[in-house]
Amino acid sequence: MKIYRLLVLFLFSSSLLISCSKDDDDVIDDEVGKTGPDRNLEVEDFIYKGMNNIYLYKTYVPKLADSYFSTQADLNDFLDDFDSPEDLFYDGLVYEYRVKDKFSFMTDDYIALEERFAGTSTTTGMNYGFSYHPNDNTKVLLYVRYVQPNTSAADAGIERGMIFDKVDGQVMTPSNYGSLVSPENFTLHEAEFNEDNDVIALDQTYDLSKAQYTANPVFIAKTLDVDGKKVGYLMYNSFTADFDPELNAAFANFQAEGIDELVLDIRYNGGGRVETAVDLSSMITGQFEGEIFNQQQWNPSYQQYFKDNNPDRLVDRFNNKIGNGDLINSLNLEKVYIIAGRSSASASELVINGLDAWINVVHVGQNTVGKFQASVTLYDSDNFGKQNANPDHKYAIQPLVYKSANALGNSDYVDGLVPDIAVDEYINEYKPLGDPSEPLLKAALEDIQGIRKASYLSKSPDLEVLDEAGSDAPDFQKMFTDEIPPVLFERNDY
Repeated sequence: MKIYRLLVLFLFSSSLLISCSKDDDDVIDDEVGKTGPDRNLEVEDFIYKGMNNIYLYKTYVPKLADSYFSTQADLNDFLDDFDSPEDLFYDGLVYEYRVKDKFSFMTDDYIALEERFAGTSTTTGMNYGFSYHPNDNTKVLLYVRYVQPNTSAADAGIERGMIFDKVDGQVMTPSNYGSLVSPENFTLHEAEFNEDNDVIALDQTYDLSKAQYTANPVFIAKTLDVDGKKVGYLMYNSFTADFDPELNAAFANFQAEGIDELVLDIRYNGGGRVETAVDLSSMITGQFEGEIFNQQQWNPSYQQYFKDNNPDRLVDRFNNKIGNGDLINSLNLEKVYIIAGRSSASASELVINGLDAWINVVHVGQNTVGKFQASVTLYDSDNFGKQNANPDHKYAIQPLVYKSANALGNSDYVDGLVPDIAVDEYINEYKPLGDPSEPLLKAALEDIQGIRKASYLSKSPDLEVLDEAGSDAPDFQKMFTDEIPPVLFERNDY
């Protein structure tokens, strides 16, 4: 499968984590998406009409105006000017792609996209990042943030905090690191920092293999004793609807433990499903059922339609049930500590911003990404839903459709959400996640104890981060909703 233009600099690593499965019984029309004088424009037509209906920034793209094309023939002439569906989407219809709109995307394999949204990918089990060597920016290090259980990386003994300077005997550089870890099988060569923070190569190697894996985003859920206070700690890595019952069960355990405080760790959580973010926020609280958690701001046509016909569609409210109908296990907290930083985006930021209007949110870590828009998957069907989608191809588009604001109207945090307690995460100071000595958790626990330092400085080198695992995946730093609104403009109106 291909996922187009999701990276600014590192598109070449696209095979890193994306699952590429397709239904074996599906027969795809080979003419769809091709170029040439006899090209079939049905994919392009679908893309244009989907964007013309629902795109958040429609008014900023003149050619998406409802009256811009008077006939289907005029529209076809426009569509035919682009060499491919991807060129049409990114160059012709997305509002200043990578500048104003960094997050709308498309795929030619919506089956694989759906698998990603369900938490399934092809992976070694490592969640990792890449950085320059501290003293040599011609070389690159791979550092491990955490390892999923029952995976190749876990079986090989790889742990958080390990660093590697070679793959299959080759030194990683800014130009090759993505391609070196793209094969299904590869060998990592371990290194370490010495007392002077120089990188020293070791003799240890690790053979890894990729396999399809479905990750439970409830990575750690435990209760800590902090000076007689019971502090719940939850590391939650993705807003994945299929695991909402597991998330709810973690809160049932916190209820049973009678926790006094909660530390929610979403430092590596790039987002996911809006409805799960609302459910998680309702688990943390519980006393605000029915109150506005989030306000949705659509393009002018949809905003007016919802105001006239279904105004409650423009808000997300605190609730008391998860998607399968189970009652939410709520803690009724008035304060929550949230660990978040440079990899926290979308639905993670929605939780921080949404809760901030109602309770005391103490943000520990770094500035977040700054992504406050939601998208929806559109398929090539009359109403853009998956049912009765065109069987001749597997294209889908994922345009931004609304921006979010909390109950107080706070939105547009383009530079991210600013922490209350600023703590950087240094690779050579990694501690086990969930351990009270881990620097970000330690800062939260110290604040619970009444200790807040003026600053959290480190003598460690601040390594420049190049990239992180999954940055090319279709769900990377995305926030999405499942519900496609009514079609306002019929596809055959031209």
